[in-house]
Amino acid sequence: MKSRILTALPVYNEVGHVEEVLHELLSHVSEVLVVDDGSTDGTSERLAEIQGIDVVRHRPNRGYGAALRTAFEYAISHGFDTLVTMDCDGQHQPKFVTEIAQLINDEYAPADMISGSRYLREFTGDNSAPEDRRAINGRITACLNEKLGLSITDAFCGFKAYRVSALADLDITVTGYAMPLQLWVQAANLGWRIREFAVPRIYLEEKRSFGGSLDDASVRLAYYHTVLNEELERRGLPQRFTADCGSTS
Repeated sequence: MKSRILTALPVYNEVGHVEEVLHELLSHVSEVLVVDDGSTDGTSERLAEIQGIDVVRHRPNRGYGAALRTAFEYAISHGFDTLVTMDCDGQHQPKFVTEIAQLINDEYAPADMISGSRYLREFTGDNSAPEDRRAINGRITACLNEKLGLSITDAFCGFKAYRVSALADLDITVTGYAMPLQLWVQAANLGWRIREFAVPRIYLEEKRSFGGSLDDASVRLAYYHTVLNEELERRGLPQRFTADCGSTS
């Protein structure tokens, strides 16, 4: 039986990208879900004009993690076998969706999650990541490898493929941008088979806001450590992420 693949995009105020991204995506895949997370810039109206997609709308905005949780629940309830998630800001290229989805059921190395990495290898034309975001990603990635026994190179890439049957074991409660950290702790604790997939490093809009005080890199890093430690405590795991975790100094 052919595997059913769903591609899901969490979207918030992406009127400048949504039409182009979805037009290209629909040339590669047939089943697409957009989670419109309370957009107010005309994105919702633009989505209503696009044929061949399903849309779930959050009112009001609930956060990036909440939008991904909705995508997980939709994939489970609608009987899909594989879920691919990607952002709608032009960072992720739809031409890779089929390839990353197929790796879940690779004959020789099946996986529960294939995680995109912008640092696994270099592509011609790769952009430089904003310095604070690359530094924090590096620190947190090193922390996850050290404390959870992972071997990853990019903790925050939103381009991922999941085995849908594995998603039912997750308990995602973090609704914002820190949700991937909760996901990594749970995936490691559940013994998921995890591999990475190299993707180009594309930044079209470098000044993304993380919300209020989290735009301060030091505050954001401290918050990420807090989220990780709260999840470790919820799981009854003894290790802790300290302020110097992942530091090379």
